[in-house]
Amino acid sequence: MAKATRPTFRCSECGWETAKWVGRCGECQAWGSVAELAAPTTRAAAAPVSRPAVPIGQVSVEESAFRSSGVPELDRVLGGGLVPGAAILLAGEPGVGKSTLLLEVAAQTARYQRRTLYVTGEESASQVRLRADRTGGVHDELYLAAETDLGAVLTHIDEVRPSLLVVDSIQTIGAADLEGVPGGVTQVKEVAAALIRLAKTRNITTVLVGHVTKDGSIAGPRVLEHVVDVVLGFEGDRNSRFRMLRAMKNRFGPVDEVGCFDLSHEGISAVTDPTGLFVENHQQQVPGTCVAVTMEGRRPLLAEVQALVTRSAAERPRRTTSGLDSSRVAMVLAVLQQHCSIRLHAHDVFVSTVGGAKLTEPASDLAVALALASATIGAPAPAGVAAIGEIGLAGELRRVRDLPQRVAEAARLGFRTALVPSRPGERAPRAADGMELVEVADVASALRALELANTAPARLRPLD
Repeated sequence: MAKATRPTFRCSECGWETAKWVGRCGECQAWGSVAELAAPTTRAAAAPVSRPAVPIGQVSVEESAFRSSGVPELDRVLGGGLVPGAAILLAGEPGVGKSTLLLEVAAQTARYQRRTLYVTGEESASQVRLRADRTGGVHDELYLAAETDLGAVLTHIDEVRPSLLVVDSIQTIGAADLEGVPGGVTQVKEVAAALIRLAKTRNITTVLVGHVTKDGSIAGPRVLEHVVDVVLGFEGDRNSRFRMLRAMKNRFGPVDEVGCFDLSHEGISAVTDPTGLFVENHQQQVPGTCVAVTMEGRRPLLAEVQALVTRSAAERPRRTTSGLDSSRVAMVLAVLQQHCSIRLHAHDVFVSTVGGAKLTEPASDLAVALALASATIGAPAPAGVAAIGEIGLAGELRRVRDLPQRVAEAARLGFRTALVPSRPGERAPRAADGMELVEVADVASALRALELANTAPARLRPLD
Protein backbone atom coordinates (compact mmCIF):
# COMPACT_ATOMS: atom_id res chain seq x y z
CA MET A 1 0.00 0.00 0.00
CA ALA A 2 1.14 3.53 -0.72
CA LYS A 3 2.11 5.48 2.34
CA ALA A 4 -0.47 8.10 3.26
CA THR A 5 0.59 11.74 2.94
CA ARG A 6 0.56 13.62 6.21
CA PRO A 7 -1.39 16.88 6.15
CA THR A 8 0.52 20.15 6.27
CA PHE A 9 -0.68 23.35 7.87
CA ARG A 10 0.67 26.81 6.92
CA CYS A 11 0.34 30.27 8.41
CA SER A 12 -1.24 32.74 5.99
CA GLU A 13 0.67 35.65 7.54
CA CYS A 14 4.31 34.52 7.50
CA GLY A 15 4.35 31.13 5.72
CA TRP A 16 5.36 29.04 8.77
CA GLU A 17 4.49 25.34 8.33
CA THR A 18 3.65 22.65 10.86
CA ALA A 19 2.49 19.05 10.75
CA LYS A 20 -0.54 19.65 12.98
CA TRP A 21 -3.03 22.42 13.42
CA VAL A 22 -2.42 25.04 16.09
CA GLY A 23 -4.46 28.07 16.99
CA ARG A 24 -1.47 30.42 17.15
CA CYS A 25 1.41 30.65 14.70
CA GLY A 26 4.70 29.63 16.25
CA GLU A 27 6.65 32.14 14.13
CA CYS A 28 4.69 35.41 13.98
CA GLN A 29 2.37 34.65 16.96
CA ALA A 30 -0.76 35.46 14.91
CA TRP A 31 -4.06 33.88 16.03
CA GLY A 32 -6.30 31.94 13.67
CA SER A 33 -3.92 32.20 10.69
CA VAL A 34 -2.92 28.50 10.42
CA ALA A 35 -4.87 26.50 7.85
CA GLU A 36 -4.46 23.12 6.17
CA LEU A 37 -2.91 23.02 2.71
CA ALA A 38 -4.61 21.07 -0.04
CA ALA A 39 -2.71 17.91 -0.99
CA PRO A 40 -1.35 17.85 -4.54
CA THR A 41 -3.40 15.66 -6.86
CA THR A 42 -1.34 15.87 -10.07
CA ARG A 43 2.10 14.69 -11.02
CA ALA A 44 4.57 16.49 -13.24
CA ALA A 45 4.95 15.12 -16.74
CA ALA A 46 7.23 15.88 -19.67
CA ALA A 47 6.23 18.96 -21.63
CA PRO A 48 7.44 20.84 -24.71
CA VAL A 49 10.49 23.07 -24.13
CA SER A 50 10.54 26.77 -24.91
CA ARG A 51 13.94 26.55 -26.61
CA PRO A 52 16.44 23.69 -27.02
CA ALA A 53 19.47 23.41 -24.77
CA VAL A 54 22.73 24.60 -26.34
CA PRO A 55 26.39 24.53 -25.22
CA ILE A 56 27.09 27.32 -22.79
CA GLY A 57 29.74 28.78 -25.08
CA GLN A 58 27.07 29.46 -27.72
CA VAL A 59 24.84 31.47 -25.40
CA SER A 60 24.85 35.16 -26.27
CA VAL A 61 25.57 37.65 -23.47
CA GLU A 62 24.67 40.77 -25.44
CA GLU A 63 21.08 40.72 -24.20
CA SER A 64 22.26 40.79 -20.57
CA ALA A 65 24.78 43.60 -20.88
CA PHE A 66 24.73 46.29 -18.19
CA ARG A 67 22.85 49.51 -18.92
CA SER A 68 23.45 52.63 -16.90
CA SER A 69 20.57 53.68 -14.67
CA GLY A 70 21.66 57.31 -14.78
CA VAL A 71 22.41 57.20 -11.02
CA PRO A 72 26.15 56.47 -10.57
CA GLU A 73 25.90 55.29 -6.97
CA LEU A 74 23.19 52.77 -7.89
CA ASP A 75 25.31 51.51 -10.79
CA ARG A 76 28.18 51.09 -8.34
CA VAL A 77 26.11 48.91 -6.02
CA LEU A 78 24.62 46.85 -8.85
CA GLY A 79 28.05 46.15 -10.31
CA GLY A 80 27.73 48.23 -13.47
CA GLY A 81 24.08 49.11 -14.01
CA LEU A 82 20.70 47.57 -14.76
CA VAL A 83 20.58 44.17 -16.48
CA PRO A 84 17.69 43.47 -18.90
CA GLY A 85 15.39 40.84 -17.45
CA ALA A 86 16.73 41.22 -13.92
CA ALA A 87 14.41 41.27 -10.91
CA ILE A 88 15.52 43.67 -8.17
CA LEU A 89 13.99 43.91 -4.70
CA LEU A 90 14.49 47.21 -2.86
CA ALA A 91 13.58 47.22 0.84
CA GLY A 92 13.74 49.90 3.49
CA GLU A 93 11.94 51.53 6.39
CA PRO A 94 8.97 53.85 5.75
CA GLY A 95 10.05 57.37 4.84
CA VAL A 96 13.66 56.47 4.07
CA GLY A 97 13.29 57.58 0.42
CA LYS A 98 12.68 54.40 -1.60
CA SER A 99 10.02 55.95 -3.83
CA THR A 100 12.09 59.09 -4.37
CA LEU A 101 15.13 57.04 -5.39
CA LEU A 102 13.19 54.86 -7.82
CA LEU A 103 11.38 57.83 -9.35
CA GLU A 104 14.79 59.37 -10.02
CA VAL A 105 16.00 56.09 -11.58
CA ALA A 106 12.85 55.92 -13.74
CA ALA A 107 13.29 59.52 -14.89
CA GLN A 108 16.97 59.02 -15.73
CA THR A 109 16.16 55.84 -17.67
CA ALA A 110 13.47 57.70 -19.63
CA ARG A 111 16.01 60.40 -20.54
CA TYR A 112 18.06 57.67 -22.25
CA GLN A 113 15.03 57.17 -24.55
CA ARG A 114 14.14 53.88 -22.87
CA ARG A 115 10.47 53.58 -22.05
CA THR A 116 9.74 53.22 -18.34
CA LEU A 117 6.57 52.21 -16.51
CA TYR A 118 6.12 53.28 -12.89
CA VAL A 119 3.27 51.44 -11.14
CA THR A 120 2.25 52.82 -7.76
CA GLY A 121 -0.08 51.03 -5.41
CA GLU A 122 0.47 53.23 -2.36
CA GLU A 123 -0.13 56.69 -3.85
CA SER A 124 -2.34 58.23 -6.49
CA ALA A 125 -0.95 59.23 -9.85
CA SER A 126 -1.31 62.93 -9.01
CA GLN A 127 0.76 62.52 -5.84
CA VAL A 128 3.58 60.90 -7.77
CA ARG A 129 3.33 63.66 -10.39
CA LEU A 130 3.76 66.30 -7.68
CA ARG A 131 6.95 64.60 -6.50
CA ALA A 132 8.19 64.35 -10.07
CA ASP A 133 7.60 68.08 -10.59
CA ARG A 134 9.56 68.84 -7.44
CA THR A 135 12.50 66.62 -8.37
CA GLY A 136 12.52 67.32 -12.12
CA GLY A 137 11.44 63.82 -13.11
CA VAL A 138 8.80 64.57 -15.76
CA HIS A 139 9.59 62.99 -19.15
CA ASP A 140 7.58 61.81 -22.14
CA GLU A 141 9.04 58.29 -21.98
CA LEU A 142 8.08 57.88 -18.30
CA TYR A 143 4.62 56.31 -17.97
CA LEU A 144 2.72 56.30 -14.69
CA ALA A 145 -0.10 54.01 -13.52
CA ALA A 146 -1.85 53.72 -10.17
CA GLU A 147 -3.05 50.10 -9.86
CA THR A 148 -3.46 47.49 -7.14
CA ASP A 149 -4.69 44.58 -9.28
CA LEU A 150 -2.20 42.20 -10.87
CA GLY A 151 -4.27 41.74 -14.03
CA ALA A 152 -4.40 45.49 -14.60
CA VAL A 153 -0.64 45.77 -14.11
CA LEU A 154 -0.03 43.04 -16.70
CA THR A 155 -2.33 44.87 -19.12
CA HIS A 156 -0.35 48.09 -18.65
CA ILE A 157 2.85 46.20 -19.39
CA ASP A 158 1.40 44.78 -22.61
CA GLU A 159 0.31 48.24 -23.76
CA VAL A 160 3.37 50.28 -22.76
CA ARG A 161 6.06 47.61 -23.42
CA PRO A 162 8.64 49.21 -21.12
CA SER A 163 12.31 48.40 -20.75
CA LEU A 164 12.17 49.26 -17.02
CA LEU A 165 9.27 48.41 -14.69
CA VAL A 166 9.00 49.83 -11.16
CA VAL A 167 6.34 48.41 -8.81
CA ASP A 168 5.81 50.40 -5.61
CA SER A 169 5.14 48.25 -3.71
CA ILE A 170 4.84 44.48 -4.09
CA GLN A 171 2.74 44.23 -0.88
CA THR A 172 -0.01 46.45 -2.33
CA ILE A 173 -0.59 44.43 -5.53
CA GLY A 174 -3.08 41.54 -5.34
CA ALA A 175 -4.47 38.88 -7.66
CA ALA A 176 -8.27 38.73 -7.83
CA ASP A 177 -8.42 34.95 -8.35
CA LEU A 178 -6.45 34.13 -5.18
CA GLU A 179 -7.58 34.05 -1.59
CA GLY A 180 -6.10 36.36 1.01
CA VAL A 181 -5.48 40.06 1.21
CA PRO A 182 -2.69 41.87 -0.69
CA GLY A 183 0.54 41.51 1.23
CA GLY A 184 -0.22 38.00 2.43
CA VAL A 185 2.09 35.08 1.74
CA THR A 186 0.02 33.58 -1.09
CA GLN A 187 -0.63 36.93 -2.77
CA VAL A 188 2.97 38.14 -2.58
CA LYS A 189 4.34 34.86 -3.97
CA GLU A 190 1.92 34.81 -6.91
CA VAL A 191 2.34 38.49 -7.78
CA ALA A 192 6.12 38.26 -7.61
CA ALA A 193 6.18 35.05 -9.66
CA ALA A 194 3.98 36.58 -12.39
CA LEU A 195 6.04 39.79 -12.65
CA ILE A 196 9.38 37.96 -12.63
CA ARG A 197 8.15 35.48 -15.25
CA LEU A 198 7.16 38.38 -17.49
CA ALA A 199 10.48 40.14 -16.85
CA LYS A 200 12.50 37.10 -17.91
CA THR A 201 10.51 36.38 -21.07
CA ARG A 202 10.47 40.00 -22.30
CA ASN A 203 13.84 41.22 -20.94
CA ILE A 204 12.22 43.87 -18.77
CA THR A 205 14.28 45.12 -15.84
CA THR A 206 11.87 44.94 -12.90
CA VAL A 207 12.33 46.74 -9.60
CA LEU A 208 10.02 45.71 -6.75
CA VAL A 209 9.69 47.78 -3.59
CA GLY A 210 9.34 45.72 -0.41
CA HIS A 211 8.27 46.68 3.09
CA VAL A 212 10.27 45.79 6.18
CA THR A 213 9.15 44.60 9.60
CA LYS A 214 9.90 46.31 12.89
CA ASP A 215 13.09 44.27 13.32
CA GLY A 216 14.41 45.42 9.92
CA SER A 217 13.86 42.21 7.91
CA ILE A 218 11.97 42.16 4.62
CA ALA A 219 8.25 41.56 5.13
CA GLY A 220 6.52 38.66 3.41
CA PRO A 221 7.69 35.14 2.60
CA ARG A 222 11.39 34.39 2.59
CA VAL A 223 11.04 32.83 -0.85
CA LEU A 224 10.68 36.36 -2.28
CA GLU A 225 14.37 37.04 -1.60
CA HIS A 226 15.33 33.77 -3.29
CA VAL A 227 13.46 34.25 -6.56
CA VAL A 228 14.77 37.78 -7.27
CA ASP A 229 18.24 38.41 -8.69
CA VAL A 230 19.23 41.38 -6.53
CA VAL A 231 18.22 42.38 -3.00
CA LEU A 232 19.03 45.96 -2.00
CA GLY A 233 18.63 47.55 1.41
CA PHE A 234 18.05 51.31 1.68
CA GLU A 235 18.81 52.67 5.13
CA GLY A 236 19.33 55.95 6.92
CA ASP A 237 18.59 57.95 10.03
CA ARG A 238 15.43 60.06 10.09
CA ASN A 239 17.42 62.92 11.67
CA SER A 240 19.98 62.93 8.85
CA ARG A 241 19.78 63.48 5.11
CA PHE A 242 22.43 60.85 4.48
CA ARG A 243 21.23 57.54 3.03
CA MET A 244 23.13 54.32 2.24
CA LEU A 245 22.23 51.65 -0.31
CA ARG A 246 23.61 48.17 0.34
CA ALA A 247 23.53 45.04 -1.80
CA MET A 248 22.57 41.99 0.27
CA LYS A 249 22.31 39.70 -2.77
CA ASN A 250 23.55 40.27 -6.29
CA ARG A 251 23.79 37.67 -9.04
CA PHE A 252 25.47 40.11 -11.41
CA GLY A 253 28.09 41.77 -9.21
CA PRO A 254 29.64 42.09 -5.74
CA VAL A 255 27.62 42.15 -2.54
CA ASP A 256 30.02 44.33 -0.55
CA GLU A 257 29.42 47.63 -2.36
CA VAL A 258 27.72 50.62 -0.76
CA GLY A 259 26.10 53.64 -2.43
CA CYS A 260 25.71 56.98 -0.67
CA PHE A 261 22.90 59.48 -1.28
CA ASP A 262 21.70 62.83 0.00
CA LEU A 263 17.92 63.10 0.45
CA SER A 264 16.40 66.60 0.48
CA HIS A 265 13.14 68.31 -0.44
CA GLU A 266 14.51 68.78 -3.97
CA GLY A 267 14.98 65.06 -4.46
CA ILE A 268 17.83 62.62 -4.04
CA SER A 269 21.39 63.05 -5.26
CA ALA A 270 24.46 60.85 -5.24
CA VAL A 271 27.26 61.53 -2.76
CA THR A 272 30.50 60.42 -4.39
CA ASP A 273 32.72 61.57 -1.49
CA PRO A 274 30.83 61.08 1.80
CA THR A 275 33.86 61.09 4.12
CA GLY A 276 33.58 64.78 4.95
CA LEU A 277 30.12 64.23 6.44
CA PHE A 278 31.52 62.20 9.34
CA VAL A 279 34.53 64.30 10.36
CA GLU A 280 34.08 67.48 12.36
CA ASN A 281 36.29 70.51 11.66
CA HIS A 282 37.32 71.80 15.08
CA GLN A 283 38.75 75.29 15.52
CA GLN A 284 41.26 73.80 17.95
CA GLN A 285 42.16 70.36 19.21
CA VAL A 286 39.75 69.14 21.91
CA PRO A 287 40.09 66.16 24.24
CA GLY A 288 38.04 63.05 23.62
CA THR A 289 38.18 62.87 19.81
CA CYS A 290 39.87 60.51 17.39
CA VAL A 291 39.35 59.64 13.72
CA ALA A 292 38.79 56.03 12.64
CA VAL A 293 39.09 54.65 9.11
CA THR A 294 36.39 52.07 8.40
CA MET A 295 35.39 50.17 5.27
CA GLU A 296 31.85 50.35 3.92
CA GLY A 297 31.93 47.64 1.30
CA ARG A 298 34.95 48.48 -0.83
CA ARG A 299 34.88 52.16 0.04
CA PRO A 300 37.05 53.53 2.90
CA LEU A 301 35.32 56.12 5.07
CA LEU A 302 36.75 58.33 7.80
CA ALA A 303 34.55 58.85 10.85
CA GLU A 304 35.25 60.82 14.00
CA VAL A 305 34.66 59.17 17.36
CA GLN A 306 33.89 61.44 20.33
CA ALA A 307 34.01 60.44 24.00
CA LEU A 308 32.98 62.17 27.22
CA VAL A 309 33.99 60.90 30.66
CA THR A 310 32.53 62.47 33.82
CA ARG A 311 32.45 61.56 37.49
CA SER A 312 29.26 59.60 38.25
CA ALA A 313 27.02 60.31 41.23
CA ALA A 314 24.99 57.13 40.72
CA GLU A 315 25.76 53.71 42.12
CA ARG A 316 25.85 52.25 38.61
CA PRO A 317 27.66 54.56 36.15
CA ARG A 318 26.05 55.10 32.76
CA ARG A 319 27.43 53.65 29.53
CA THR A 320 25.79 55.41 26.56
CA THR A 321 26.74 54.88 22.93
CA SER A 322 25.45 56.33 19.64
CA GLY A 323 26.53 54.92 16.30
CA LEU A 324 28.72 52.27 17.95
CA ASP A 325 28.21 48.74 19.21
CA SER A 326 27.71 49.02 22.97
CA SER A 327 29.21 45.57 23.61
CA ARG A 328 32.45 46.46 21.83
CA VAL A 329 32.67 49.76 23.71
CA ALA A 330 32.27 47.84 26.97
CA MET A 331 35.06 45.49 25.88
CA VAL A 332 37.35 48.45 25.09
CA LEU A 333 36.64 49.92 28.53
CA ALA A 334 37.59 46.62 30.16
CA VAL A 335 40.84 46.44 28.19
CA LEU A 336 41.76 50.02 29.15
CA GLN A 337 41.21 49.26 32.80
CA GLN A 338 43.03 45.94 32.80
CA HIS A 339 46.01 46.70 30.57
CA CYS A 340 46.37 50.50 30.61
CA SER A 341 45.50 51.37 34.24
CA ILE A 342 42.62 53.67 33.18
CA ARG A 343 39.97 53.28 35.87
CA LEU A 344 36.51 54.25 34.70
CA HIS A 345 34.36 52.10 36.99
CA ALA A 346 33.14 55.22 38.83
CA HIS A 347 32.62 57.42 35.78
CA ASP A 348 29.82 57.97 33.31
CA VAL A 349 31.01 57.24 29.76
CA PHE A 350 29.40 58.64 26.60
CA VAL A 351 30.73 57.60 23.18
CA SER A 352 29.25 58.65 19.83
CA THR A 353 30.08 59.25 16.18
CA VAL A 354 29.77 62.43 14.12
CA GLY A 355 27.12 62.89 11.42
CA GLY A 356 25.09 59.80 12.24
CA ALA A 357 27.75 57.34 11.09
CA LYS A 358 27.37 53.74 12.27
CA LEU A 359 30.64 51.96 13.00
CA THR A 360 30.20 48.20 13.27
CA GLU A 361 33.63 47.17 12.02
CA PRO A 362 36.15 46.07 14.69
CA ALA A 363 38.82 48.21 13.00
CA SER A 364 37.39 51.24 14.83
CA ASP A 365 38.31 49.80 18.27
CA LEU A 366 41.62 51.67 18.46
CA ALA A 367 39.98 55.03 17.72
CA VAL A 368 37.43 54.38 20.49
CA ALA A 369 40.19 53.55 22.96
CA LEU A 370 42.21 56.66 22.09
CA ALA A 371 39.14 58.90 22.36
CA LEU A 372 38.30 57.45 25.79
CA ALA A 373 41.87 57.88 27.03
CA SER A 374 42.01 61.44 25.74
CA ALA A 375 38.73 62.31 27.45
CA THR A 376 39.89 60.72 30.71
CA ILE A 377 43.14 62.67 31.11
CA GLY A 378 41.75 65.82 29.46
CA ALA A 379 44.49 66.05 26.84
CA PRO A 380 43.79 66.13 23.08
CA ALA A 381 45.44 63.75 20.67
CA PRO A 382 47.93 65.23 18.17
CA ALA A 383 46.38 66.80 15.10
CA GLY A 384 46.23 64.90 11.82
CA VAL A 385 46.27 61.41 13.35
CA ALA A 386 44.02 58.53 12.23
CA ALA A 387 43.75 55.25 14.15
CA ILE A 388 43.24 51.84 12.54
CA GLY A 389 43.16 48.57 14.46
CA GLU A 390 41.10 45.89 16.17
CA ILE A 391 41.65 45.34 19.88
CA GLY A 392 41.86 41.88 21.41
CA LEU A 393 41.05 40.92 24.98
CA ALA A 394 44.75 40.73 25.81
CA GLY A 395 45.19 44.35 24.71
CA GLU A 396 46.93 43.45 21.45
CA LEU A 397 46.15 45.08 18.12
CA ARG A 398 45.05 42.77 15.35
CA ARG A 399 45.57 43.36 11.66
CA VAL A 400 42.69 44.59 9.53
CA ARG A 401 41.88 44.12 5.87
CA ASP A 402 42.50 46.67 3.11
CA LEU A 403 45.05 48.62 5.13
CA PRO A 404 46.67 50.34 2.08
CA GLN A 405 43.29 51.65 0.92
CA ARG A 406 42.50 53.01 4.38
CA VAL A 407 45.84 54.77 4.68
CA ALA A 408 45.53 56.24 1.17
CA GLU A 409 42.07 57.65 1.97
CA ALA A 410 43.36 59.23 5.19
CA ALA A 411 46.26 60.80 3.30
CA ARG A 412 43.91 62.17 0.63
CA LEU A 413 41.92 64.00 3.27
CA GLY A 414 44.96 65.65 4.79
CA PHE A 415 45.94 63.30 7.61
CA ARG A 416 49.68 62.94 8.07
CA THR A 417 50.02 60.15 10.66
CA ALA A 418 48.29 56.77 10.95
CA LEU A 419 48.51 54.37 13.88
CA VAL A 420 48.36 50.81 12.52
CA PRO A 421 48.86 47.34 14.04
CA SER A 422 52.42 46.03 13.90
CA ARG A 423 53.23 43.18 11.52
CA PRO A 424 56.06 41.08 13.06
CA GLY A 425 58.21 39.46 10.44
CA GLU A 426 56.47 41.30 7.59
CA ARG A 427 57.33 44.43 5.71
CA ALA A 428 55.35 47.49 6.68
CA PRO A 429 52.80 48.67 4.08
CA ARG A 430 53.95 51.51 1.89
CA ALA A 431 52.57 54.83 3.01
CA ALA A 432 51.21 57.49 0.68
CA ASP A 433 53.21 60.63 -0.04
CA GLY A 434 53.42 62.78 3.07
CA MET A 435 51.93 60.03 5.25
CA GLU A 436 53.73 58.54 8.25
CA LEU A 437 52.88 55.09 9.57
CA VAL A 438 53.42 54.29 13.24
CA GLU A 439 53.20 50.60 14.05
CA VAL A 440 52.04 49.72 17.56
CA ALA A 441 51.70 46.25 19.05
CA ASP A 442 49.07 46.93 21.71
CA VAL A 443 46.81 49.59 23.15
CA ALA A 444 49.35 50.68 25.76
CA SER A 445 51.94 51.35 23.05
CA ALA A 446 49.39 53.40 21.10
CA LEU A 447 48.63 55.52 24.16
CA ARG A 448 52.32 56.12 24.82
CA ALA A 449 52.86 57.07 21.17
CA LEU A 450 50.20 59.78 21.42
CA GLU A 451 51.21 60.85 24.94
CA LEU A 452 47.87 59.73 26.37
CA ALA A 453 49.16 57.14 28.85
CA ASN A 454 49.50 57.52 32.59
CA THR A 455 53.19 56.62 32.35
CA ALA A 456 55.98 58.80 31.00
CA PRO A 457 55.05 59.69 27.41
CA ALA A 458 57.16 58.85 24.38
CA ARG A 459 57.50 61.13 21.40
CA LEU A 460 55.53 60.27 18.28
CA ARG A 461 57.92 59.16 15.60
CA PRO A 462 57.44 57.33 12.31
CA LEU A 463 58.96 54.00 11.39
CA ASP A 464 62.32 53.84 9.71
